[in-house]
Amino acid sequence: MAEWSVTSNNAPIASLDALVRAARSHGPGGTMPRVAIARSAEGFVLRAGIEAFERGIAEPILIGDLDATRRIADARGLDISPFRSIDMGDDQQAVAEAVRLFRQGEAQLIMKGLVPTVTLLKGVLDKETGVPHPSRILSHVAVFESPLDGRLMLMTDPGVNINPNLQRKADILRNALDVARCLGMDRPRVAILAATEKVNYPAMPATLDADILTKMAARGEFGDAVVAGPLSLDLALSGEIAACKRFESPVAGCADILVTPNIEAGNILYKSLSVFCGCVMAAVVVGSLVPVVVPSRGDSNASKFLSIALASLLARRTRA
Repeated sequence: MAEWSVTSNNAPIASLDALVRAARSHGPGGTMPRVAIARSAEGFVLRAGIEAFERGIAEPILIGDLDATRRIADARGLDISPFRSIDMGDDQQAVAEAVRLFRQGEAQLIMKGLVPTVTLLKGVLDKETGVPHPSRILSHVAVFESPLDGRLMLMTDPGVNINPNLQRKADILRNALDVARCLGMDRPRVAILAATEKVNYPAMPATLDADILTKMAARGEFGDAVVAGPLSLDLALSGEIAACKRFESPVAGCADILVTPNIEAGNILYKSLSVFCGCVMAAVVVGSLVPVVVPSRGDSNASKFLSIALASLLARRTRA
């Protein structure tokens, strides 16, 4: 079965600007990775793809209704003439073509255009025609700068796994750790979030899962990482609050990765950071051999562009 792993000696990335600079460094030959956009007739996605090209991050391949794509581009003053375009009439065909381009080595990234997310991910996971993937689940990982101290942080899973069981949470954590290590975090500090720092089962099943994941990490099952849970969000982010509560943990106040108990908590945290705190989120779906950019319609233009940059960096810093 195909596997993916993180290359060694990744230079640490401390900000989203540094992420863009790293994604722009393509190594020998300087060839940009290509991103296959499934159903490209969407103005914000087109704009993000063109910006990625102009800033040396990735070259878009436009797949879908080309007449509609040209009309939208013309209405927004966007020049799509430099890019390869493939006419595909429906969602399934567009997704299948994007996956085919990846399998043939003609694209290194896949991005969601007008197709539903579930259609895109089903195409990626198709056992016969999809992307070869390891024995892990797909999960959504977001990277952002902390509104408290500006550190680069990760959170997962705000967009794919609805109510993951313990095994799925372990894979969600492994996926997030792979992304963190691609960003140069040698020993990521992980907070498994819950409403309290105490195990309260069966009333709060997430607290027991968090405790088990912490014990798994202590046995070395997640590699070189410091994992603590259950942790409330304030303890994970504030050393002052941890001291006030007399709570001691190597993760308290300095978490690099926030793992939420389910999609509802993850989605609320993601959107709270975006809306209340003004955080720009770079987010990708990981777990297969191809990073998949799945922008939300509510994401900012900067978020869509940065998500392409993150996917481009992951594609280069991982290997089959």
